[in-house]
Amino acid sequence: MNLAEVRRFLDRRWDEELIPRLVDYVKVPAKSPAFDAGWAAHGYLAAVVQEAHAWAAAQRIAGMRLEIVTIDGRTPCLFFDVPATHGLGNDRTVLFYGHLDKQPEMEGWREGFGPWRPVIEDGRLYGRGAADDGYAVYAALSVIAALDAQGAARPRCVGIIETCEESGSPDLPAYLELLAPRLGAVALVAGLDSGCGSYDQLWVTTSLRGLAGGTLTVEVLSEGVHSGNASGLVPSSMRIARQLLNRIDDPATGRVIDQVFHAPIPAERLAQAQAAGRILGEQVWRQFPWIGCSHGEAGQAHAMPTTTDPVEGILARTWRPALSVTGAAGFPSIDSAGNVLRPKTTFKLSLRLPPTVDGELATQRLKALLEADPPYNARVSFNADWGATGWDAPETAPWLARAADDASRAAFGRPAAWMGEGGTIPFMNMLGARFPRAQFLTTGVLGPRSNAHGPNEFLHIDCAKRLSGAVAAIVAQVPA
Repeated sequence: MNLAEVRRFLDRRWDEELIPRLVDYVKVPAKSPAFDAGWAAHGYLAAVVQEAHAWAAAQRIAGMRLEIVTIDGRTPCLFFDVPATHGLGNDRTVLFYGHLDKQPEMEGWREGFGPWRPVIEDGRLYGRGAADDGYAVYAALSVIAALDAQGAARPRCVGIIETCEESGSPDLPAYLELLAPRLGAVALVAGLDSGCGSYDQLWVTTSLRGLAGGTLTVEVLSEGVHSGNASGLVPSSMRIARQLLNRIDDPATGRVIDQVFHAPIPAERLAQAQAAGRILGEQVWRQFPWIGCSHGEAGQAHAMPTTTDPVEGILARTWRPALSVTGAAGFPSIDSAGNVLRPKTTFKLSLRLPPTVDGELATQRLKALLEADPPYNARVSFNADWGATGWDAPETAPWLARAADDASRAAFGRPAAWMGEGGTIPFMNMLGARFPRAQFLTTGVLGPRSNAHGPNEFLHIDCAKRLSGAVAAIVAQVPA
């Protein structure tokens, strides 16, 4: 197989088809069901699946079976099945995974940019979902087409492209159960929904954090009252909420307190974090858009991370729990905020968990800690909506280690790197449990400042092209 020709094929495919396709995809507000209760009526999820199906059907990949799979009341799923070539047999398969649903808009986009307004600038495609993870289905099928165009032998390839990943993949187990008889013996899972430490080499994700989350509500009054008349006597719902959150993490350090939420870090993952830290150095924390500060030397002061040690920084965002407040309700806007003691405070909570912590048990523990013995006998409720267990990759087979390194050197000119990621992809844990003998190529294009889920999210186009070439080289090396 001529990898240079594969790369040229993919570069043309990206320039001529994939980028225009993704530009159109960005325009569609295909928000995940957790952020669009009327998703079925709005039809955006169905639209992006249908558009991907139409494009895929036009590729005329030999023998491909392609269909939109639906289950009543659940988000749609795109499934493809491409037979093996050169007599390799169809019993062992490569399973491609991606998703087409998106996070909500978020504020803070640059002037002229927006979540549904695609902009190409400096080799980057800005807009919601292009990198997380709309490109995946298009890249996966292009990888297959590139190998076939070269006459390269490859295994059978199947693909599951869901539309509720950003909601925790609640519909995916039903689709896995439905499609399981059609997947075969999965030898390699190629998940294209992860991150990369940099844009100049292949990064393979070795673990993903789990997630416990939900909505905390603290109520002390049936209606708002004059703050001058009541404050000091009536306890603030905000202060009570703050007390409850202090049960979960140390407000001075952010360290999660209860040991239920912690797990030991395996020696292999520690070694990988150390190697990644040597590669990335200060980029581990400098990749984020820190705000400048008024104190310190002019033009140099900025907000700082919890640690500037690269290895500790990697472990903090991959193998240690962390609590975030990602939303709030019960607060009037500043311009309409009078002297009123609010009756309640509501917070959206996200507790990221080490990969090996049981997400459901952690969610139950979180609820128990927040609701027990409420201060001032306030009405406190925690409604859980997340309970996802993370994922820790199985031991890497020698063939995959070699193939990934060779592919990275061919596509990027640098060796492959291995590192955990802080996000949650429930599909990985589901597949790991269902196919314990499978190897995992979990990778992606979410690199420094790509800002998935936030404002100014972008796809690094050159990295996506090179990653596609690397994935093609690895797929061609899957043992028969």
